[in-house]
Formats: sequence, structure tokens, C-alpha cells
Amino acid sequence: MSTSTNSFDLIYQVVREIPVGRVTTYGAIAAYLGMKGGARMVGWAMNASHTLADIPAHRVVNRNGVLTGKNFFGGDRMQELLASEGIRVQDDQILEFKSHFWDPAIELL
Repeated sequence: MSTSTNSFDLIYQVVREIPVGRVTTYGAIAAYLGMKGGARMVGWAMNASHTLADIPAHRVVNRNGVLTGKNFFGGDRMQELLASEGIRVQDDQILEFKSHFWDPAIELL
């Protein structure tokens, strides 16, 4: 249990750093933390974070910019949060994904 808690805490530290108007991916966070194949673990952490007000889980998407975690927000809440930050979404896909992508491996040197 403590391994998951520690991993989740590390993931949350990275997610807190994602700037407003930017997004990253489950895999980018896992790679930054040295969690080979850990994208799924990042997803679990995001799913568990919805009661934590200081975790902007809406800024974490899949590697193609698709809002795969939107069901955990209820309705269109994930898209609404991204739109409020200037990120346009169409059919659950972030438009101009590359221009919004934030890579922790580059940004958190």
C-alpha cells in the first residue's frame, strides 16, 4: 500500500506543476518519474485524485490528446475545465494538441 501512496504522491507533485492552459500525458509523467510502463499507474492516481482540489487532473490526457479520463469528472466537466483555460476540444480530442503539450522531462529540469 505504501508503494502506491508514495507513487501517487510523486505523480501528484508533477501534476501540480502543469501550467494553466497546458496538458501532459500519462506516459510523459511516468517517463519523467522513471516508471517504465507506468502510464496506467498515473491513470489510477488521476482517478483517485478527484477529491483533491489541488490536483489539476483535467490537464492529463492520453498520448493522442484524447480526454480518456473524462468519465471520472462527470458529463463534460473535463472539457469545460480545459476550455476555461483556453484549450479547445472537439469530439473529446484536444485541438492543436502539440502546441498545448507540456513535457515534464523538459520543463522540470
